[in-house]
Amino acid sequence: MLPKWFNDWNGNNPTNIYGPAILIGGIGGAVLVATLLVTWGQPFATDSMQTGPRGTGMSVPEFKSDLATPDPGIAGFTTSTPVIPQPGDPRAGDVIENAEPLLADLTEANYTRLVGAMREWTGIPDLLAGEENYQTVVARRMIQMTQAINEYWDGHVNANAVVGVTCYTCHRGQPVPSDIWFRIAPVNEATAGWSANQNRATLISQSTSLPSDALETYLLEANTIGVHDLESRVAGGPAGDDPLPSIQDTERTYALMNYVSNALGVNCVFCHNSRAFYDGAQVTPQWGTEMLGISMVQEINNDYLVPLRDVYPEDRLGPIHADAPKAACKTCHKGQQQPLQGLNVIDNWPELATTEAPVYE
Repeated sequence: MLPKWFNDWNGNNPTNIYGPAILIGGIGGAVLVATLLVTWGQPFATDSMQTGPRGTGMSVPEFKSDLATPDPGIAGFTTSTPVIPQPGDPRAGDVIENAEPLLADLTEANYTRLVGAMREWTGIPDLLAGEENYQTVVARRMIQMTQAINEYWDGHVNANAVVGVTCYTCHRGQPVPSDIWFRIAPVNEATAGWSANQNRATLISQSTSLPSDALETYLLEANTIGVHDLESRVAGGPAGDDPLPSIQDTERTYALMNYVSNALGVNCVFCHNSRAFYDGAQVTPQWGTEMLGISMVQEINNDYLVPLRDVYPEDRLGPIHADAPKAACKTCHKGQQQPLQGLNVIDNWPELATTEAPVYE
């Protein structure tokens, strides 16, 4: 029993006990969670890949949970062990009617195995079934392209490990690969000149107002990639024998870099030193790999894809300029640093690894 004076004072001066209780409970809960994280481990832990010199902070952090999540395209890749040719094995060209000439020297077993895989990789069940199908003509050129990539562009494709490319690298079971592109400029028909190429959000500009002609300028026409000089006034200009990059070139370069970043799922410092973007002497090793990739895509487009324009039916051509479908970084990478997260797709397919006779081991 409390004294009357205390009861009177307490009645006239009520105290909110819930606020302090909630505060103490919240602090206790935070301490408990922190203790569990230290004991059991951080569920959102990150892993970092160093991209530049030590001590420069040039690294790419990624959540370990994301790294542990496989690319859904990996599950769809079909492979099988090659059949080692034996003396006396019949050639495909001798026993298979209308055998593809590029593959006619393969043994019957390896020919059947390869063509079956290509049909699954591309989702075209009658691929290489006859000359009357335009897809056979396209496939023949794609075989040559795949062999050339694996043989001559090793520095890009196999920069980290031997992984190679096959039809599946781009097609992923679809007759038409995702992330191909067509020429769409000008995108703003109400204006002329430079303004006609920008200020409209398009898929090619990665839904930004940056220029929409960057892919055709750099990955098809192979123009020099560059940005305007850091100084506000420099000798020279965009014309002449030794032209300087203009502001327009700079914006177009930003559009390409934005595309590359999205295509590989990386940020700028994957290739560049953030304190010296303009200095080619301070880039990361990945910069060299990327520059090889740009040259490779230029060759793919100009030597293999664009010349097929007259082979395709009208519904396979671009909606504006009726041009052939073309490739870029995202056609293979599809948002990954390495296509299919570095899965070795060429190991069992020596027929696609070289323009020479395949080597079976």
